[in-house]
Amino acid sequence: MNEGPPGPDGTKQRQWLWTTKKAAEASGERVTALTSRERLAAVLEGRIPDHVPVSPDTSNMIPAARTGKPFWDIYLYQDPPIWLAYLDCVKYFGFDSLMDGYANVEFSDLPVNPHGQGIKEAIVRRSKDRIVTQSFVDDGPVPRYLDCFHVYYRDNPPTKGLRGRLLELPLQPDDVEAVSGVRQWPREAALLELVQQEMGDHGLVGIRCGTTKLVNTEEEIYAYYDDPKPFLERRDYLLDHYVRKFHRLMGLPCRPDFLCLGSSGTLIHQTPAMYRQLALPIVQEISALAKRAGIPTHIHSCGPETALVEMTAEETDVTVIDPLEIPPMGDCDLRSLKRRFGSKLVLKGNLHTTDVMLRGSVQDVQDAAKRAIDDGADGGGFILSTGDQCGRDTPEENIFALIETAKTYGRY
Repeated sequence: MNEGPPGPDGTKQRQWLWTTKKAAEASGERVTALTSRERLAAVLEGRIPDHVPVSPDTSNMIPAARTGKPFWDIYLYQDPPIWLAYLDCVKYFGFDSLMDGYANVEFSDLPVNPHGQGIKEAIVRRSKDRIVTQSFVDDGPVPRYLDCFHVYYRDNPPTKGLRGRLLELPLQPDDVEAVSGVRQWPREAALLELVQQEMGDHGLVGIRCGTTKLVNTEEEIYAYYDDPKPFLERRDYLLDHYVRKFHRLMGLPCRPDFLCLGSSGTLIHQTPAMYRQLALPIVQEISALAKRAGIPTHIHSCGPETALVEMTAEETDVTVIDPLEIPPMGDCDLRSLKRRFGSKLVLKGNLHTTDVMLRGSVQDVQDAAKRAIDDGADGGGFILSTGDQCGRDTPEENIFALIETAKTYGRY
């Protein structure tokens, strides 16, 4: 690794770190290995860990596949829920988990969408490869079905919120099957406590308390430009909601280790100007509250992200941002981002999930991991990861190679 930026005394921090480590070894002092939890905490607090933390994004596909069950068991029937499948994946591979909101801790009296209260699902189509459900409201003598369908696949995560015309399904279903047999799990504070117990020293547990995205579809893009008022009203509601949720989380006997503020594809359905108007005020307020409370904050946003990194570094108190995807899926150059914003943000990324992790050899993974460490690790403030989620069929040996490279080449 190259030398890092000047330290507080004007010397090169990397040189100081290596000198200190060598002096400790020469004196016979043992350099203690950290747990994953300790290693990640050190980086988020601006300290130097024993080696670069390594936290490949295995949020959904790999954990679900490792259960050996149809994916609809995980996403529809919660057997097991994705957060538990993910934690099993963490323990199997042995990486440092920065668990980005996979356990949905919400409070019943603080609905993120007040119009979504009381909405249920019914199965309207079933085949050997998929289950299709339709949303409905049971608030009258007969169920009121909505033009909102969810497709649960045997071997992939679900697609949610589809219009019936896309599936060639009528608004009023001709045959309905109740969704039964869904496993029940603790909720609210009890869920957070359970997830933290299951995580143990394997990493840090993050809970969603914010968003970077209020426009999510092509239809909403047109709606925003036709009339931005409903989106501004939604922004104001969500700002109040997340501030209330923040204070509720901070009052729990077991607080989350960090807060998750991001949303997938922030700058895919929103321009930077739209983001600045709609979501940035939420990120600014929650990250400022969290900083005062001593709680790190995290933004995940796949896709183009350079403009988002700049706004995050210059205009918020966010702690860490990922996945910093490279072209063609993203627009990030890790070395440049480290040089420009490495003193203000912890950077997490950014191996190509298809060319390197899915299709590449072990050597390809090792080479890409070393480049990322060279580009991002100097002076700390870096977590080695992938540029968004690893594909379902990513070879296990590639994930193990990424982890091992961080432990050896990434030593401080």
